[in-house]
Amino acid sequence: MKNMDKPMENNKDIEICTIPKGVVQYQKEVISMSHDNKNLLNKVYKEISEELGIEAALTIHHMFKGTQINFPIRFFDTSYVKEMIVEEYNGENVAALAKKYDYSEKTIRRIIKDKLKER
Repeated sequence: MKNMDKPMENNKDIEICTIPKGVVQYQKEVISMSHDNKNLLNKVYKEISEELGIEAALTIHHMFKGTQINFPIRFFDTSYVKEMIVEEYNGENVAALAKKYDYSEKTIRRIIKDKLKER
C-alpha cells in the first residue's frame, strides 16, 4: 500500500463525497421499487429512467425537483454560432452554412448582414 505511506496532501487522486443522511437509503428504496414496478414513477422520471437509467432520473430529480425546465430547441449558444457563421462565410456558402447549423438560408443572410453592420 504505497498511498498509505504518503501524507494526505500528496494523495490527489482521493475524493471525499458526503451524502446527506438518508439519501443513500432513499435511493436504494426508489431503485428497488422502480425495478419492481416501472409504472410507479412519475411519467417524466419514467421516460428519463427508460432512456438514461434510474440513477440518472434520481440525479435529475434531486437537482431540479420542483423547478419548471424549458429546453431550448437549439443545443448551441446562438450568439456563439452567429460568430462562427460570420467567420466561416466566404461569400458563396450560404446554403452549406444553413445546412450545417440548421438555419434557413434567409436567416444565415440576416445573421451575416447584422454582424457585418456591427463591425
